[in-house]
Amino acid sequence: MSGKAPIPSCTDKDREFLEQIVRSRTMELRMVERARIILKCLAGYRVKDIAKVLQVRPNTVIEWRRRFEKEGVKGLKDKPRSGKPAIYDAEFRRNVFDTLKLPPPTGQTHWDGPAIAKHLDTSVHAVWRLLRKEGICLSRQRSWTVSTGLEFIPKAADIVGFYLSSTAKALVISVDEKPDLHRFEFAAGYVETDSGKIARGFKSRFKRNGFLNLFSALETAACALQAQACSHRRRQDFETFIDQQLSGLPANRDIHVILDNCAIRDRVEKCRLTHENVHFHSTATFGSWLTQVEIWFGVMSSKPPRREGLASVQNLRQAIEVFVSACGPGARPFVWRKQETNGCRLKDAVADLNN
Repeated sequence: MSGKAPIPSCTDKDREFLEQIVRSRTMELRMVERARIILKCLAGYRVKDIAKVLQVRPNTVIEWRRRFEKEGVKGLKDKPRSGKPAIYDAEFRRNVFDTLKLPPPTGQTHWDGPAIAKHLDTSVHAVWRLLRKEGICLSRQRSWTVSTGLEFIPKAADIVGFYLSSTAKALVISVDEKPDLHRFEFAAGYVETDSGKIARGFKSRFKRNGFLNLFSALETAACALQAQACSHRRRQDFETFIDQQLSGLPANRDIHVILDNCAIRDRVEKCRLTHENVHFHSTATFGSWLTQVEIWFGVMSSKPPRREGLASVQNLRQAIEVFVSACGPGARPFVWRKQETNGCRLKDAVADLNN
């Protein structure tokens, strides 16, 4: 015949906490069960009766009562477990990196997940998990242009310095042009593919409807953009655009204008004489990517209608103007994250970057 279970010692604070667990609707069921066991032990119930009411084994009641007597409420939580032994350990990581140092398989230009898995005779999912964990994108590519001129490094440092340390007293404006925005007109609609999916369809034959030159000035601190599209006299239009941008600027602030290399040199010299507070900074050869407005050009190229046939250049101009107006209110400044401008992080193998 089983006797009563010894009543463990319990503070009022611990008892209140146990009652909160029992009443909770979000607590794990196993914690609720353990709290009920302890509360019934505190009420003086026998082990056999507690096990019958809660539908657990008597040994379970004894175990959690012992844990509570020894560690209090903390004893009701699960102990850390070692878990399942790792199958893909540090040696697997090392084998994957060693494979990436080898020449790719015959017929491939670079390694990919299935090729690595086949070479190591392992799971391709394990290879992909490791690559994702290490942040390795084998198919993604990046390229950049580095100038060989001696003036590249000082000019790049000068321009990037304005991006990173613009003040209230200085205004930084990035100016550039995007020439020859062609407008193609071709039939567009919807087609049904072999798999039964519906997709956008375009005919390969098209008609040229002229082109535009887009001039843009980006105030980097506020990401405020001014754009103008012209279809003739590119040089004269660009000079006029520069004059319009400088005419409305405050005279009590230093204005730093970032221009592409060799852009309207004559007009720059005239502006220096007219506006003493305006300072022009030109990029080095092959350094046009240092102008932040180039980033905006990349955003613009992916947003407006590119494939839909527009009837005229005027329609293209309107589409660009609508896009600029729509992007203005929610625009945020670009964050300059390029840490290297000379390509010194180009390595021969992935392992050289991840070890």
